[in-house]
Amino acid sequence: MTTLAERLGYRADDRLVIVNCDDIGSSHAANLASLEAMETGVATSATLMVPCPWAREAVELFQGKDVGVHLTLTAEYPTYRWRSLTGAASLHDHQGYLPRTVAEARERAQVADVAAECRAQIEQAYAWGVDVTHLDSHMGTVQLDPRFFEIYLALAEEFRLPVRMVSAPAEPVLGFASRAPAAERGIVFADEVWAQWGRPTGEQMRSVFPRLKPGAVAEFLVHPVFDGPELRGYDLAEAQFRVDDHACAMDPEIRSLIAVEGLIPISYRPLRELQRAGALEAA
Repeated sequence: MTTLAERLGYRADDRLVIVNCDDIGSSHAANLASLEAMETGVATSATLMVPCPWAREAVELFQGKDVGVHLTLTAEYPTYRWRSLTGAASLHDHQGYLPRTVAEARERAQVADVAAECRAQIEQAYAWGVDVTHLDSHMGTVQLDPRFFEIYLALAEEFRLPVRMVSAPAEPVLGFASRAPAAERGIVFADEVWAQWGRPTGEQMRSVFPRLKPGAVAEFLVHPVFDGPELRGYDLAEAQFRVDDHACAMDPEIRSLIAVEGLIPISYRPLRELQRAGALEAA
């Protein structure tokens, strides 16, 4: 069986790794920390939270870098909130903002409103000049509900974009098939995604990098944010995870481990080009 590495033009046993900075646009500190992680750290990719107040700054800072859209249906912080682009009532809580939890978003949101909002976020990114490389989902909201997941695939197919996908061992937890339906539609996705919120990312990378499968593409999520009053003012519970993720992305030992293990850093752009080439062949 042809490996994803081979399909991307690498050797059958090459091991490729994407390190994606989630949540750019969420704050000034997140933008600056993620930019540093991409320019001088180990990060290779980022995803933009289009509805957030600092999204426009992120677009300016990340010009020329590989950036996807972090489809956003939640605003999780207690006092720092944002609204949808479309203004649909079902997408907002009693305070008038996107809900704080995935559970509330799933309970309240109407499918048609989710479809319109996700489309609006992608189209806004394009209108701002972002050369969108892929789609993923803030807090997994669009990936975890079969009603919203169909929207996710439909938009990925329409805009010819690869997506973040749950790893095969996690798929049974979803309760519905995800990987096969995406592949059948010609949508490209990484073989493995590593994100254990609450476990130090550096610890996870040190454990997993040596065990990555030959021929596979693995994505690791980081959420870099510079420490300071801005971060501590809005993230009242988990700020240190974000500070530590920035340190991980900048850690020379992590960079050395990537080199020692012979891992090949890439972004989602090659996956996008593979998907688009496949669509042309199918046509």
